[in-house]
Amino acid sequence: MYQHPNVKTAAEFPIPDTMRAWVLGDPGQLTLGEKPTPAPARAEVLVRIDAVAICATDLEIIHHGPPAMIQGGLPFNKRFTPGHEYMGTVAALGAGVDEYAIGDRVTVEIHAGCGQCKRCREGMYTSCHNYGLNYGDVNKGHRANGFTTDGGFAEYAVNHINTLIHLDDDMSDEEATLVVTAGTAMYGLTELGGLVAGESVVVTGPGPIGLMAVAVAKALGASPVLLTGTRDNRLKMGTELGADHVINARTEDAVAAVRRLNGGRGVDYVVECSGAPNAVNEAAQMLNRGGRICLAAFPHEPAAIDIANIVRNNITLYGIRGEGKSATHRAEAFMRQKRFDATKIHTHTFPLADLPTALRYAKDRIDDAIKVVVKANASQQSRIAAE
Repeated sequence: MYQHPNVKTAAEFPIPDTMRAWVLGDPGQLTLGEKPTPAPARAEVLVRIDAVAICATDLEIIHHGPPAMIQGGLPFNKRFTPGHEYMGTVAALGAGVDEYAIGDRVTVEIHAGCGQCKRCREGMYTSCHNYGLNYGDVNKGHRANGFTTDGGFAEYAVNHINTLIHLDDDMSDEEATLVVTAGTAMYGLTELGGLVAGESVVVTGPGPIGLMAVAVAKALGASPVLLTGTRDNRLKMGTELGADHVINARTEDAVAAVRRLNGGRGVDYVVECSGAPNAVNEAAQMLNRGGRICLAAFPHEPAAIDIANIVRNNITLYGIRGEGKSATHRAEAFMRQKRFDATKIHTHTFPLADLPTALRYAKDRIDDAIKVVVKANASQQSRIAAE
């Protein structure tokens, strides 16, 4: 059975020597196989993965390679296990860990910075200067599960304790996988200023992060909160999560509608989650002078930006990566306090063995899929609709 020096285990949580894990071959080729169950090093724990949500970045990694490059460079991630939005149960402790106990339920952040570089010392671990320099080698201390090290489409994963967030027992596994998404939205609003009560906010793009940005902004007291998009079902969900007004950009001019709905004035903040080619220019036109834009999406192509307009109007742009500055802890606190219902964006659940179907639902938005969750310990062999 599972035995490693300096690793603490417990009889009530037996750990196998090998685990089921989905691994990549060539791009787009996932295979369910066996891997050695990893062992936590100092300041790390072994997490038994109970549930993992699918992110659009997972699809990018599986089919195209970047932003993960684990084995052999682009476009291959040979024998790599993707997946990064997971939660689970602490199953074993590495050396020096007393902050968590075996049996604790946790959800995880993606990034554990090296802890040594300038950005990590500033708390900007998602901008770690050692990111990308140690693919497949964690000796420098940096780890980004599902990006630079094996991720969550498996039965177990190793996590640094800095990436863990305690969970209340009354939070479901599925809801717990959404803490990361809400944490990204929280990070964006933190970078825009943090004190958003009474400030006007537009969220562009009602994907999972955009919908959570609506919920978090409203929970922080922003007023009004406006959501723009092109799909009526997503806009309706935005209203349920707290949007004061929604705008379908297919049927009306989004910039004009924002100004009209905000009393003829531009807004204070825009959280851009669409990645559309002209999104930055439209966001700038929605703002009042001195306003701020948070860029949370990855456009597929370089975009032309009207810099003169940004300069003339003292507009500030912030780019965010992931869920930095411990934003996941604040997001989890809001979810624990029932300040918003993140489960509204969870639409489908599949067992781990049915990951290819789950990925297809997420990619093609089958049955209006938004957040698709995979349960590593699920016994069901068919799709389960979220209640």
